[in-house]
Amino acid sequence: MKEFKSNHEYFSHSSINNKIALLSEHLSDVANRAFDYADTFNAADEAKLAGLLHDLGKYGDLFQERLRNPHKIRGIDHWSAGAWKALEQFREHGVASAVAIQGHHIGLQKVDKLSLRDLDPNKLKINHPLRLRLSEPDINMLLKRFKKDGLVISSALSQSIYDYKNALKNESTISAAAMLDIRMLYSALVDADFIETEAHFKTDSNGNKKYRKMGPPLESDRALSILNRYLENLNGNVKSSEAIMLLRKDLLETCLKAASSQPGLFTLTAPTGAGKTLSMMAFALKHAKKYKLRRIVFVIPYLSIIEQTVNVYKKIFSDFENDYILENHSLAGTRGNNQSENNDNKDSENKYQRQKNILAENWDAPIIITTSVQILESLFANRPSACRKLHRLAKSVILFDEVQTLPVDLIVPTLAALSRLTERYNSTVVFSTATQPAFAHLDDEVKAFCAGGWQPNEIAPAKLNLFNRVKRTKVEWPELDHNISWEELADRLSKNKQALCIVNIKRHAYRLYDELIVHNVEGLLHLSTSMCPSHRQDTLREVHARLESNSSCLLVSTQCVEAGVDIDFPVVYRAMGPLDAIAQAAGRCNRNGKLENGSVKVFLPEVGSNERVYPSGDYSQAADITKMLLRQYGADGLDIDNPKLFEEYYRKLYMFKNIENMSKDLTNAIKRQDFVETSKEYRVIKQNSINVLVPYNEDIYNQLKKDAETNGLSREWIAKARPYTIGLYRPRDKDPIWVHLDPVPIYRKKDNRDDWFIYLEKEDYDLKKGLNPSTKDYSII
Repeated sequence: MKEFKSNHEYFSHSSINNKIALLSEHLSDVANRAFDYADTFNAADEAKLAGLLHDLGKYGDLFQERLRNPHKIRGIDHWSAGAWKALEQFREHGVASAVAIQGHHIGLQKVDKLSLRDLDPNKLKINHPLRLRLSEPDINMLLKRFKKDGLVISSALSQSIYDYKNALKNESTISAAAMLDIRMLYSALVDADFIETEAHFKTDSNGNKKYRKMGPPLESDRALSILNRYLENLNGNVKSSEAIMLLRKDLLETCLKAASSQPGLFTLTAPTGAGKTLSMMAFALKHAKKYKLRRIVFVIPYLSIIEQTVNVYKKIFSDFENDYILENHSLAGTRGNNQSENNDNKDSENKYQRQKNILAENWDAPIIITTSVQILESLFANRPSACRKLHRLAKSVILFDEVQTLPVDLIVPTLAALSRLTERYNSTVVFSTATQPAFAHLDDEVKAFCAGGWQPNEIAPAKLNLFNRVKRTKVEWPELDHNISWEELADRLSKNKQALCIVNIKRHAYRLYDELIVHNVEGLLHLSTSMCPSHRQDTLREVHARLESNSSCLLVSTQCVEAGVDIDFPVVYRAMGPLDAIAQAAGRCNRNGKLENGSVKVFLPEVGSNERVYPSGDYSQAADITKMLLRQYGADGLDIDNPKLFEEYYRKLYMFKNIENMSKDLTNAIKRQDFVETSKEYRVIKQNSINVLVPYNEDIYNQLKKDAETNGLSREWIAKARPYTIGLYRPRDKDPIWVHLDPVPIYRKKDNRDDWFIYLEKEDYDLKKGLNPSTKDYSII
């Protein structure tokens, strides 16, 4: 680290404590770090090449002058020169490095002959597509300075991670796989660049760079021993029936035995309440130990249940360091939000964008707990902040819980990307649920995007007979021509001492809750994603306490309670919906098998002609399939404990949705190797979202609000705010709710409406039902 004195030295970043980093050191450090990251998946030389060349254009006089006069000189392209050099020297073997270099500020673009030719500096200096200026159009001059600084490009690059010729064929069978290969290389480059840049901007007064602490190792052997002790103690204290305890024991032993299998694709199909969450972790730890895998990624579909899983694992592994488990579930941040952010990406020295990159997670932890949105959208993203974590998925065990919730319209490319992780990156993927989707019959469709296809191995063999061993509930199906009013439903529910009622949308939950207040019901509680995680946790703690003490408890909830929430009611009412949702609701009834039979009552709510009945079109179609099966088999023939029923249900659903021809815009973008359009079309949640701090706990809210105003957004602030945050679909620009949303500043930039906000109207947060904005009825995620 040197002071900025000589015109004969070249620098990479602006001054911190009167110190400026030498460009040669930055290029060398990024190259070596990227080499280490990509060595995990045998792409080290390509990653090193990308690291050495990613800022080649910074040797240009225009960029060096930009460092001296940051307010006068802007809009400099310093990346195209390195990308062109990679192509010029290594031809098709340099494509992946070139595309990664090009995208390290502006995002991955498109891979085809025309797009690659457009990187030619002779074209860019005449007509730059982003209206930028090249720092120096003469690449030979840049390379002369590069070599004078002691940097050397190795000539040894005989192969590439990216199969350029085959990926661009019209009928390519590796298109999605090939795009993931580039993203993995890109991830290694941008994460290395972000870490080195972050360290520079945390340089102390003595000129020492401050690096973020590296994540601890998995220590799978030690972790497995701790988990086994926890399970032994748990089995001694749980008040479940003997049959349920034996079921859980058999499932755990089966998972531990299957852990010796070679890394690859697996399914785990077992009834609700069978202990899948802990048995999966036991599988993952033993599997990681045997095959020297680096981390475990636990993927959960809903924000509403992630906090329960995090708390369980943090309790189990409390002997490890605090950063042993990383919770990363913000709905925001996997894709661009507006034009201003895209413009910020174009300026390499923009402090706001640099801070955004630093805040982005890189999953450097042994256990990651995240959401489907985070991992899946990142697998198809093109932005550096979203992709930087992807290289961490190599040599990992990736556990998907409740996979029946995966978006059907995206399922073929999704399966292709996950298959590629096992095929090329020595990872293992497990799909777990009580209602296993019939994905195996999509093998041919998946092979059109990834040669490995989709043929997973089931962990729990049929001979265990898991579903028939314990039938804990009896389902009462409704007459399809009979709808029940909210008043009548409230009257029926009020006659139960303990009951759970699950409805399809929040408006219905509010309506039913208000009807039950009229009945003066004791122990009445509400649960939905209008409530922040801390609020939901407190509510669930009260539910558990009331159930265990045999006190009155009547819980009205949206479907957020269904997947993974460990509660046990004697009676569950469930509004008609998708068959898998009804089965999940039944999993909250007589969960521990203490009764001979719990009672699950499915009902058709009476709604107005113009009123929404279901959350989305997909959900509505799945509910229609359930009604179709009810008409076909009758109430007696609809057995939710029969896995074959779900196989038929999913096949009908895929046929109904014509899954092979869905998302044509997405599949065409993948076949064109167009990263921008692929990222745009691949959306687990169709609307962009924001994170909003709400005033559930007023003292904590006030302190976090003060900290945000004083210090702005930081990783530490996000970690503290997360339990008191809800997700909102991003309002339109002129929506009145913006007056209640105060942006958390990043480098004092508060007017760009980014990802994190503070809700200002404390009166809008109901301590029973959560946020209910006074300006409009918003869908809260």
